[in-house]
Amino acid sequence: MANILVCDDDREIVEAIDIYLKNEGYQVYKAYDGVEAMELLKKEEIHLLILDVMMPRLDGIHATLKIREYSSVPIIILSAKSEDTDKILGLNIGADDYVTKPFNPLELIARVKSNLRRYTTLGSAEKQNAAVYTAGGLCINDETKEVTVDGEAVKLTPIEYNILLLLVKNQGKVFSIDQIYESIWNEDAIGADNTVAVHIRHIREKIEINPKEPRYLKVVWGVGYKIDKQS
Repeated sequence: MANILVCDDDREIVEAIDIYLKNEGYQVYKAYDGVEAMELLKKEEIHLLILDVMMPRLDGIHATLKIREYSSVPIIILSAKSEDTDKILGLNIGADDYVTKPFNPLELIARVKSNLRRYTTLGSAEKQNAAVYTAGGLCINDETKEVTVDGEAVKLTPIEYNILLLLVKNQGKVFSIDQIYESIWNEDAIGADNTVAVHIRHIREKIEINPKEPRYLKVVWGVGYKIDKQS
């Protein structure tokens, strides 16, 4: 069963999340600020991190930024309703998902399971019927989960990888924001615009020489996104 690190300076919230996660059979590690979370992440085999935004010493935004320098572990951001800017910023710098406080514990558990499924799939080298998908100089090896652009390796988070794979496997087809969200998150696309847009922007920054004039990941205004068919 997966190891989950819960980090929040509110110990009551940590203990409550701990109870729900343990009821699902997860091993739980606890931290109360970003510094403690990073220390545990380096010492233990952590499969998913639940991280609050507002914390002493090192907040969730800066902790996410530092963690993404060396790890692609799924990160779920916890943010209060008044912290929408921080929530979007967290997604911008590499968080995979967010849950708004006060939250329904069942929703949090559902998002934990969903992100763990994507992470496990991304890390598996035993997937049957794996294939290599290309679009010009963009190449995705769905067996090794490696992405390259003109031969140079590109490091993507699990969600970024799955969005890009969806588009590359369906070159020329335009996917709306709702279609992308429902395909990747496996839930109804309610308020999905910002979430998808942030991940698309992040993918572009990694695969495009000039993200403002993309060669691969194109926007069809008012419709959605696509990967053009390329020889």
